[in-house]
This record gives sequence, structure tokens and C-alpha cells, in this order.
Amino acid sequence: MILFKRLQYTLLSAGLLVAAVSASAQSTAPQLGKAPISEIIKAMTLEEKAQLVVGAGFTMPGAGTAIGQTQDRVPGAAGTSHAIARLGIPSFVMSDGPAGVRIDSTRKDKPGKTFYATAWPVATLLASSWDTTLVKSVGVAFGQEVKEYGIDIILGPGMNIHRNPLGGRNFEYYSEDPLVTGSMAAAIVNGIQTNGVGTSIKHFAANNQETDRNTVNTIVSERALREIYLKGFEIAVKKSQPWTVMSSYNLLNGPYTSENPDLLTTILRKEWGFKGFVMTDWFGGKDAVAQMKAGNNLLMPGSKPQSKAIVDAVKSGQLSEKQLDENVTGILKIILRSPSFKGYKYSDQPDLKKNAQISRSAAAQGMVLLKNEAQALPLAKGNHVAVFGNYGYKLIAGGTGSGDVNKAYKVTLAQGLTNAGFDVDKDMADSYTAFLDNYTAKQPKKSFIQEYMNPTPPAPEFALKKDAVEGKAASTDLAIIVIGRNAGEGRDRKVADDYELTGAEQDMIKTVAGTYHARHKKVIVVLNIGGVINVMPWRDNADAILLAWQPGLEGGNAMADVLSGKVNPSGKLATTFPAAYADVPSSKTFPGKEFLDKATNGMMGKSIPAEVTYEEGIYVGYRYFTTYNVKPAYEFGYGLSYTNFGYGNLKLSTNNFAGKLTATVTITNKGKVAGKEAVQLYLSAPVNKLDKPAEELKAFAKTRLLQPGQSQTLTFTLVSADLASFDTASSSWIADAGKYTVRIGASSLNIKQSASFNLAKTKVVEKDDKALTPQVSINELKGK
Repeated sequence: MILFKRLQYTLLSAGLLVAAVSASAQSTAPQLGKAPISEIIKAMTLEEKAQLVVGAGFTMPGAGTAIGQTQDRVPGAAGTSHAIARLGIPSFVMSDGPAGVRIDSTRKDKPGKTFYATAWPVATLLASSWDTTLVKSVGVAFGQEVKEYGIDIILGPGMNIHRNPLGGRNFEYYSEDPLVTGSMAAAIVNGIQTNGVGTSIKHFAANNQETDRNTVNTIVSERALREIYLKGFEIAVKKSQPWTVMSSYNLLNGPYTSENPDLLTTILRKEWGFKGFVMTDWFGGKDAVAQMKAGNNLLMPGSKPQSKAIVDAVKSGQLSEKQLDENVTGILKIILRSPSFKGYKYSDQPDLKKNAQISRSAAAQGMVLLKNEAQALPLAKGNHVAVFGNYGYKLIAGGTGSGDVNKAYKVTLAQGLTNAGFDVDKDMADSYTAFLDNYTAKQPKKSFIQEYMNPTPPAPEFALKKDAVEGKAASTDLAIIVIGRNAGEGRDRKVADDYELTGAEQDMIKTVAGTYHARHKKVIVVLNIGGVINVMPWRDNADAILLAWQPGLEGGNAMADVLSGKVNPSGKLATTFPAAYADVPSSKTFPGKEFLDKATNGMMGKSIPAEVTYEEGIYVGYRYFTTYNVKPAYEFGYGLSYTNFGYGNLKLSTNNFAGKLTATVTITNKGKVAGKEAVQLYLSAPVNKLDKPAEELKAFAKTRLLQPGQSQTLTFTLVSADLASFDTASSSWIADAGKYTVRIGASSLNIKQSASFNLAKTKVVEKDDKALTPQVSINELKGK
């Protein structure tokens, strides 16, 4: 017994000694923010480093959540990093998404309290405003919400190019044009980050489809990459320095983007000067060690096998610890700026009421008036209106997947019209509402993963009886028809019954238009859509067409603001509406080809290797339509107003370019109501060694609100880079000698003023590294 007690005493003393030594080591270990990052890294074990560059893990989401859960910090957020408490390194929280904070709206530990977020207008609508000041203001409000919900980094904006109108996530992206894309992304990033929270611009790069997104090898020329698919990211990085960049799922000319040092180190960091860190998309890439070597700092959502693989690779010499240290350094620099590190006491109570009004205003500013015959719009005050179409009573605020938002409410068009003082026909409203409620009640409840794998189809269009339409044509002043479309993460759209209207929708338009027009009454069509549709078969049946896109939670009020004339529409298309899908240059190759014989079973079903070749090269969107003289339904940059504008007095600062040139033009409101005009500067370049599009957007600006008769002079600046095209052979941006034409337009086809200048000698503007070379030849379009 005495021996046992002595042994017990000895063990207790040893334990106390170890605890004391441990506590002493903890207190003397360098602390992040107090010691240089180099000392923090020196004090980290290899295992701690490998833990920091790998996310804290993944819980399969349940009802109401998106990609992941972080129940320890912010329920429903997408993921967290690991904390290393002994060195003062906190974890940080990442949340979807590009159109609003996506977190759980309720929490088990806080019954009766809600955590809703603002559903902002989707990116395509914001781009249609052509107003970077407006978009930055949305970002400021968005970022305040991010911060007050305890999130450090919002996973957006999305900024891939609209290569094809069937892209399932086009609503998350801004435009077919890289200048618009980069400028809008920079504006919202700058706005969000004024709050001391971060962004993650995504999906880097050439992730222009959802079909086979985890396995598709995007084959694209160096020139098309540099001029189209990377250019927007370059603009955003240089103008806003987002805290993070998210690498995409796809392979790019061979390797996965997250495993590609050409993309993540050579171009992003060395050429563009990116100062933040790169994270993978969730489960992106295959090889953790290759990702570390490429400069992909953080692997999300993270797993223990990834950390082990990194540790093993360092021990075996396959991965240098210096490279690992660089990746850790990038993460620590951002953590130092984060609210989590600074101990910010977030409220969980952002000003949702104020933000809803900002969302409403932005939505109205980005809606596009496509048609307005005989001044069908704005509507007369107090009109008795019949609203037809399911989506007049069920707003699509935004797309699905990680781009969705858990919002407190949605204002439908019918509600918005009522709020604006219009008399919305009650019989029609009751019929549609009952039909939609009945359809919803019949659908089985699904978990997130069940809905992702097998989406609930939208309700079929309510079947109208001809005598009911005739009755409403007799008793109401006009008809408004609403067409809706939704899409999102995980799948692309289809031509039949999606890009094209369904048979039921076409019948509805014909029946309603024919009946109302027989009584000399107007028919307005409103498009509540996330992507381009075919308007050609039915647009002649409409007196006016308003493209409302997916306008956020206040969408119905914003639509009513425009329809009533409270807001004069000033949006213009940032993406082309073709006359036929076959006219789209990528229609023959989208979404590529699959290798079914090499399919394997993956976490989300079959994983099928695939490839897609961008044979259209640089001729994307209007660059193709203008160069090849293919007439679209509505061209890039197009949009009407309730007033009209005059363009005059275009002046160039010089006729001989010597590194910089300014162009000024005066815009005058020549109509009867106040309005804004989005003015576009296109440049036509001489064709010498390289083929060129007929014109390319090089600058744009939006006027202030001009009263009737008021004018504003806008100034645009062109520098050498604006004249240059990418020469693959020399990896250089070259401005060819010759005559350049400045074309000031109301759209890409409606050019109002033009003037020319000369470049005396061919100029090499920039020399880049040879990078991202395709491994196969591409039969590209070469211009006319």
C-alpha cells in the first residue's frame, strides 16, 4: 500500500510538472498579431501547418442548408478553417453566396428567433444596370450583413463568362463581356470589403457549364483565355484585391485548375499581383499535394486524409516545406484582417429592412425594357390589371443551389402592383394561387441532397379557359403575362421547354394577346428569368416586354416601380439575346462530349470524364454577332427608356495615339421625363497579324438622372492596353499600327457617334509568361 501511494504521488507530481511545462510553453509561444508571421510559422509543427491549409470538414447538409454546415460557429455556413489556439490563430467562417448570405434561417438553440438574409438581385441584373457605383453600394450593404452574421468570407461574386445561354449558373455571373464582368465584380468586392470582411471571386477559371463540372477538361486557346475567360478576373484582382480566389472544379488544358501552377501562381500572383489566398471549390481537385505545389492555399471543405497526405509528402521530400509555408503565410495574412481574429462582436441583427429597400432600388435600376410599342408603358395610375402566368403569383427571386438565399419573404408581381395602387383582378389571382398551393402541397418534402439529385419540377402552367380570358378582357384594362425560368448549381438548362417556351406558355400568350388585342387593349410581358430565352416566336404578340431578370426578395415592388413609371428603366443587356439558339457560336460544342466507357461511381452519382473545346475562340457573344453580321433578337448593350437621349459633340484628345487618349461625348435628355443612359465605348482595331472582332467594348459609363433638356458630358480614357490583342506566338499583348475607330453607342449595334485616331508604330504593350498551353490543336474561328 505504501509503495502504491508513493507511485501515485510520483505520477501526480509528474503530471503537474508536464501541465506546468505545457502552460509555460503556451504562454511563451508566439501569438498571431503580436509576433511576425515568420515566427508563427517557425513555431508551428508540420501537422499544424497541414491542418491549417485544410478546412475543418464537412457535414452533409439537411433541410435549409447549402453545401456544408458549421454548427460550432454559424449554422448553415459553408465551412470553417481550423483554429490553432496555442498560437492565437482562430478559425474563420466562409458562407455562400453570390446573391446573399446563405445560412440557416432558424436554430435549435434559439427557438423563436430567425436569421434571414437579404436576397439581392442576381449578378446578371446588377450588370444590366451598367452602374458600378450602384453595384458598390449593394456590396456595402451586403458586406454589413456578412459581418453582422459572424461570417469572415462570403463565397462570391461569381464571374464566369456567359459563353452559352444554357449555362445553369449564368444568373450568378455578370456578362458575356470581360470588361463588364471584371468591373462589376470589382465594384461589389470593393463594397463588401469596406466592412472588413472578405470575398472569394469564383470560379477560376473557364468554368462555363455545370454539366460534368467536376470532370470536364476545358480545351481553350491561350488567346481566348487571356482576352475573354481570364480578363475579367484580372480586372477584378487589380481593381479590388479580393481576399480570396476560388479555383474551379474543371480541368483546364489538362490539369485541374486547383492543381495548376500556371494558373494560380504564374498568372494570378506573378503577373497580376494577387495578394490574397486561393481556396478550392468544395471537394475540388483530386491531389492535395499537387494543389499545395500549385499555390492553392486552402482545401475545402477539408478532410483528415488530405492533411495526412501533405504531412507524408513533406516527410518524403515530395513537397517542400517552403512551399507549404508559403501557403500557410497566405492564409495567416488574411486571418489577421478577419473579424474572427479581431474579436468582432457580431449582432446577428443586420438591418434587413434597410437592405430590402437597397435591393429593391438596385433591382429596378437593372431591369431592361426590351419593347414598348405605342407607349404601352408606363401604366396609367389605377388601371384594373389581369395578371396571367404562374410567376405573376410566385416570384423567382434568385437561382438555386449555393446561389440561393434563405429569405423572410418574396414580393410577387401581383403584390407589387397592388402595393403600387393598381387594381389586380381578384378572381384571376385566387385561381392561380389555389392552383399553385395545391401543386406545392402534393410535392413530397425533400432533404437538400434529395432536392439536389432530383429537383422538384416547376408547376405546369395553369390551364386558362378561353371564356375566362374573354371575361377578363372585357372587365380589365390590360393584361400582364409573366414568364418565369429558374436554374442553378449542378445542371445546365435545355433548349426544349426552357430556352424555348413550353407549348402551354405559347398558347397562353397567343390566347391572352389575341383576346385583349381584339378589344384594342394592351398586353405586357414580364420576364422573371435567370438566363436568356427565345423571344422570337412570341414577341410580336406583346405591346411591351420588361426583362426583370431574378430581382431579389423585393422583386414584385421593383417591377411595379418600373411598370408604373416611378422608376424610368435604364438597364441594358450585358448578354446577347440571339434570334435562335443555333446562332450561338458555342451551340455546336456545348456542353462537350463524355467518355462513358471511363465512368466511375462518385459521391454524387456517376462521374463521367468529359471534354469541351472552345472552337469559337475569342468570338463570344457580341464579338461573334457583330463580326459575322448575325442579327440577334436583342443585341448586347440594348435597352429602352421612357425618354430618349441625344448623343453629340464626340471629341478625341488627339488624332495620334501616344500612350493615352481621352474621348468626351455629351448626352442630352431629349424626352419628357427624367432618365439615365448607359453609354458604351467600342473600339474597332486595324487587322494586321492578328484577326480582330469588328468591335470590342473598352469603356462604359452611366449618366446621372437627367431631367428633360439636361445634358452631361462623359469622359472616357483609353490606354495602350485597350488597343492590344494577345499574340500567342510571342506571349505578348500587341497593339497593331494603323487606324482605330472609337464608336460611342447606345448598344453594340446602335452606334451614335464615331471618330478615329492613328497608332504610328506597332507596339508591344505587355510580355507575359508562356502558360496554359492547350495539349491539342483547336480549330478556332478566325474572324472575317
